[in-house]
Amino acid sequence: MIRTGQQYKDSIRDGREIYINGERVKDVVTHPMFKPLVDIRARIYDMQHDTATSHVMTYREGGEVSAIANRLPKAQSDWWDKRRATDMVLEQIGGIVTRVGDETVGEMWSLFDGQDILNEVDPQFSENIRTHIHKVLHGDPFHVSANTDPKGDRSKAPQDQDPDMLLHVVKETDAGIIVRGAKYETAAAYANQAFTKPTIANWGNEAYSDYAVGFICDLASPGIKFICRTGFAGRAPVEDYPLANRFDEVDALVVFDDVLIPWENVLFYRHTKAAMFIRATLHRYSAFAFVQRNLKLADLMIGAALFNVRQTGLDKQQAVQEKLAQLAVYREGINAHLTAAVTLAEPSPAGLLMPNQSLLYTGRVLACSQLHTMMHIARELCGGQICVTPDAAAFRDPRTAPWLNKFYTINGDWAAEDRRKLLAYARDLLNSDYAGHRLTFQLFAQSPPFAHLAAVYRNFDWDGPLDLVRKSAGLSDTVMGVTTRTPGDSAVSQWFNPNLSPISGTVGQTTG
Repeated sequence: MIRTGQQYKDSIRDGREIYINGERVKDVVTHPMFKPLVDIRARIYDMQHDTATSHVMTYREGGEVSAIANRLPKAQSDWWDKRRATDMVLEQIGGIVTRVGDETVGEMWSLFDGQDILNEVDPQFSENIRTHIHKVLHGDPFHVSANTDPKGDRSKAPQDQDPDMLLHVVKETDAGIIVRGAKYETAAAYANQAFTKPTIANWGNEAYSDYAVGFICDLASPGIKFICRTGFAGRAPVEDYPLANRFDEVDALVVFDDVLIPWENVLFYRHTKAAMFIRATLHRYSAFAFVQRNLKLADLMIGAALFNVRQTGLDKQQAVQEKLAQLAVYREGINAHLTAAVTLAEPSPAGLLMPNQSLLYTGRVLACSQLHTMMHIARELCGGQICVTPDAAAFRDPRTAPWLNKFYTINGDWAAEDRRKLLAYARDLLNSDYAGHRLTFQLFAQSPPFAHLAAVYRNFDWDGPLDLVRKSAGLSDTVMGVTTRTPGDSAVSQWFNPNLSPISGTVGQTTG
C-alpha cells in the first residue's frame, strides 16, 4: 500500500550509522544536509494521497492503491502515466531530483526479464526477484541503486589486490551470505533498500566468482556504515543558492562490514553469466526516467536564459535567437527520443513493455554528451553577471543597497530584487559547485560515456543499413550474413502504417 510521508520518515529512523563532515548523524530526518531531500521524498509520498495529485501519482488494481512509479510496464499507457507523474513531481517541487525511486526501481525489472538465466543458477533466485517486485508494488519502499565500487587498481584482477575493493561474498551461512566491500550510492543514507549488484568487472572466462553477486539490501542492516560527502545544503544562504539548498541528493560510500544478506534477498550469486546479463540490460527501463530528468534540466536552462535575454532586451538579436534555438533543438531532441521510445516500445523477454531500446539509449547519449555544451550556451546567454553579482545580504545592507538597486533595476517590469533572484538562480543552475556536481553526475550516473555508446551498439538495428546497401550495390544475398528484408520491414516504417494508432498502444505491442 502507498505510504505517507510521515511513515517514510519514521522508517529511516532506525539507528543506522551515518557520518558526514566528520560527525555521526543523530537524526537523518532533521539533519540540515539531509532534511531537504528527506522532505521532498516525503512530499512525493504525500502526493500519492493528496486528492489534487493522487489521480496522477497512483493506480488502483485488485482493490489496492499503488504508486504509478512502481507499476510493471505492460502497455504504452503505463509509460505515459509514469512520464506524467514524474513531470508533476518535478514541477511541483520546482527542481530536479533523480534518485527518488521511479528511476532505480526499473533496474529490478531488467532482472525480472532475466529469470531464465537466474533459473540456470538456482530457481529460488528467480522466485526471489518476483517476490521483491511484489514487495515493492505493495510495500512502497524508497528504493535506490548500488553499482559502483571503489575498484582500486583497475589494471589488476580483484583477487590480486585488497579483495574488498569490489564487493564480494566472504562466507555462506544457513541464514544467507556474508558480504564485504563498499558501494557508492546516491541517497542511500535516507532510503529503505538498495538493489546491489556488480560494477563492470573483469572475470575473464570464469564461470563463477564471489564478486558476481546481486541482492536487495535492507539499508538498516547491522554492519552497514554510510560515509557521506559534504552536502551543499546549508553551506550558503538559500537566497544565493536556491537549488543547492533544496535539491542536493547526498551521495555516500556505503561500507559493508561483514553484512548478512538473507537468502530470500539474494537475486544471483557467483554466476558471472547472470552478472554480465544485468550489466548489459540494467538500464533498459530505468534510462527512461533518467533521460526525462535531462529534458526537465533543458527546460530550466531555456527558462533561465530566455528570462535573462528578455530582461536586457537582447532577445530580438539574431545571434541570441540562434543560441536559444540550439537549446530548443537539444530539448526537443530529448523529447523526441522519449516519445518515440514509447511509441515504438518493444515486448521484453518476460512479457513487459520496454521502451524501444535503440531510441532510448540513443536519446541518453544525446542528453548526456551534449549537456556541457548546452550549459555553456546557457551561461553565455545569461551573461557575465551570473558570476559577479553580489549576494543577497549586500542588496539588504543600507550602505550598499541603494547602489545595487540603482544598477540592477532595468525597467518598470524588472526591479533589482527580481533581477538578483534570477541571476542567483542561473548561477546555481549553471556555475555553482552544485551545478558542477550535477554535470558530472549526469555524465556518470548511469555508467560512463563509453558504456552509453556500447548500449547503442548492442541495440541498434545494423541489419537495416547493411541490407539497404547490399541491395543498392547489387551484392550477393549471402554477403556478410545479412538477413533479407521485405520493403518496409522495420520498426520505423511500422510507425507510418495507417492501420496502427500511436494513441491506442498497438504500435508498441506489435513492433520490436
